[in-house]
Amino acid sequence: DHAENGLYFIQRELEGRTAGRPLHAVVGDLRDAPGLESLFARLRPEVVLHAAAHKHVPLLEDAPREAVLNNVTGTRLLLEASDRHGAAHFVLISSDKAVHPTSVMGATKRVCERLVQAASRRGRGRYCAVRFGNVLGSEGSVVPLFQRQIERGGPVTVTHPEATRYFMTVIEAVRLVLQAAAMGRGGEVFLLDMGEPVRVADLARQLIRLAGLREGEDIELVFTGLRPGEKLHEELHSRAEQARMTRRERILTWELAAEDEESLRLDVERLERAAEAGDPAAIRVALRR
Repeated sequence: DHAENGLYFIQRELEGRTAGRPLHAVVGDLRDAPGLESLFARLRPEVVLHAAAHKHVPLLEDAPREAVLNNVTGTRLLLEASDRHGAAHFVLISSDKAVHPTSVMGATKRVCERLVQAASRRGRGRYCAVRFGNVLGSEGSVVPLFQRQIERGGPVTVTHPEATRYFMTVIEAVRLVLQAAAMGRGGEVFLLDMGEPVRVADLARQLIRLAGLREGEDIELVFTGLRPGEKLHEELHSRAEQARMTRRERILTWELAAEDEESLRLDVERLERAAEAGDPAAIRVALRR
């Protein structure tokens, strides 16, 4: 991780759980190709769980250069290092926002899924992706935000009265990642069957009630409007993707149509050149392509 503070606390937490097994916490950046090469040559990881990404939709609408260089370039370099050094399994943490993306963040994640699919066809390992909805209790989750707003006395802010999202727990998310690593044959996208989407406004009202407060009397619920890049309703897969059940309960997989790897490589090169140049309009054109 290049966020050393978070890495430090995770290292301290894991040191108490690993029972003497070797643990290596590495400060580094996915965009540093020589650093990745040195790390993979030294530690030779067999399983790569790739969770490093910029993921906040409105922030990345204003920072498309960083979104592409961190999410797309970082994923490409990590895939290349994994392939060179024989990683047996690679799992990309993707997003339901990659389906029919309306945001820079979602589009970069869709590109990452396509890179994983291409790598799985040419590589020696089993490379797959996992699409997440919103993980309750994770960093950046809406639930801690609502709880902080309630503790401050409000208002509790929701973008739109009809906005819906799919939610899953941290335990469900972790289980899905580990099972995908074990099940993936290569090129699949896995996703948890999360049931029906939840209205975000209903979730906010439930948290207000659980705090013993009354909406409109003790605390206000305010609708602020959808932010740049946000959808009113999220989707789990596109019409072009063929869904099927797996042998694991509630885990679905999408079979993505094969595409020309050389064409994808050239498109990604154009995208990365646009990002390096830093022109937001050109980056968006390359992402649409």
